[in-house]
Amino acid sequence: MIQLLIGVVSGVFSGVGMGGGTILIFLLTTFAGIEQHIAQATNLIYFIPTAISAIIVNYKEKNIDTKLAISVSIFGIIGAIIGAKFAVNTDVQKLRKLFGIFLAIIAIHEIYTLFKEYKQHKNRNNKIS
Repeated sequence: MIQLLIGVVSGVFSGVGMGGGTILIFLLTTFAGIEQHIAQATNLIYFIPTAISAIIVNYKEKNIDTKLAISVSIFGIIGAIIGAKFAVNTDVQKLRKLFGIFLAIIAIHEIYTLFKEYKQHKNRNNKIS
């Protein structure tokens, strides 16, 4: 049952482009007790069908810059090979810490972005008044 819930929650995040894989890794390690290496590798398999689904929907809606997507994908493949080699050869505890730092950086960036947008919105409303 927990796997079903984890799949649905991470699928929703994937569908809206908010890092479903990141959520999946967190949920698998935290609630399903899966080791970090296995959770990360599971994420790679999970990514294929969820990405295909999101690509189909976004392509139909004309939300994809094809040239950009191709160039980013090529370099993403290179980065994925490097990252996979690094992850396989890294201690589980160190990998978990690095993943935690990564999540913290994302959280800080998102909070900063929201704060900046709030200030811009507030400034626009003050100029209108």
